[in-house]
Amino acid sequence: MLLAVAHRTRYRYAAPVRGVVQSHRLTPAVCDGQEVLEWAIRVAGGTPGGSFRDGAGDLVRGWTVRGPLDEVVVEVAGRVATRDLAGVLRGHRERIPPAAYLRETPATRPDRALAGLAAAAAGGADALAMGHRLAEAVADRIVHRPGSTGPRTSAAEALAQGAGVCQDHAHVLIAAARHAGIPARYVAGYMLAAAGTAEAAHAWAELHVAGLGWVGFDAANRCCPDARYIRLGSGLDAHAAAPIRGIARGGGEETLEVAVAVAAAQQ
Repeated sequence: MLLAVAHRTRYRYAAPVRGVVQSHRLTPAVCDGQEVLEWAIRVAGGTPGGSFRDGAGDLVRGWTVRGPLDEVVVEVAGRVATRDLAGVLRGHRERIPPAAYLRETPATRPDRALAGLAAAAAGGADALAMGHRLAEAVADRIVHRPGSTGPRTSAAEALAQGAGVCQDHAHVLIAAARHAGIPARYVAGYMLAAAGTAEAAHAWAELHVAGLGWVGFDAANRCCPDARYIRLGSGLDAHAAAPIRGIARGGGEETLEVAVAVAAAQQ
């Protein structure tokens, strides 16, 4: 499948700031399931800095924008050819051992309810089958409800209220999998979604299965990532895997506007 992406992020500041420094994980991952045909990242008034590929295999690039300024606009556009590999991440080079993804974070720390969710899905030594059971259980327990949670909502909080967005589905699945001894991580990317069903900026979880490697599970859509998905990068949780992270020098309230469109392009 050929997917075209247009992604625009605008940061507005209530008072002018002296400058902004950002790090981006906005370049699609290098793996067998996707091939970048065209990809451009532009930061209005920005100067690109150094880039490197981190231990998780993600390309990270720095940007600097000098002030004074009251907004920063980041634009991404490109085309990616994708293949359906049944959720299995193949051909992706990374150095971090899977066991490192058993570590808890504040967003994925399990409570009694999350431990119970993991226990209910347990049975046998097949991590792949358990991953599917966990994903189904998370989908059953958390209704997709935009605006019901925020960026700092933890997995335990989302499970307790029974509603959330794709970030919450991923965090709950990760927390339950880690509690069951399965390495799990958060993945940020894009998805070609049916009109009115989900946002094009998307997130899911990857669980490590012996003999297969990393396998993606999208509990929000009750499936494994297929040719509709573009993988950007991964991390222990949403904060670590964020496509854009940065800091502004100066005071003032910051507001964020994001617009993402993913369309099937002609071959």
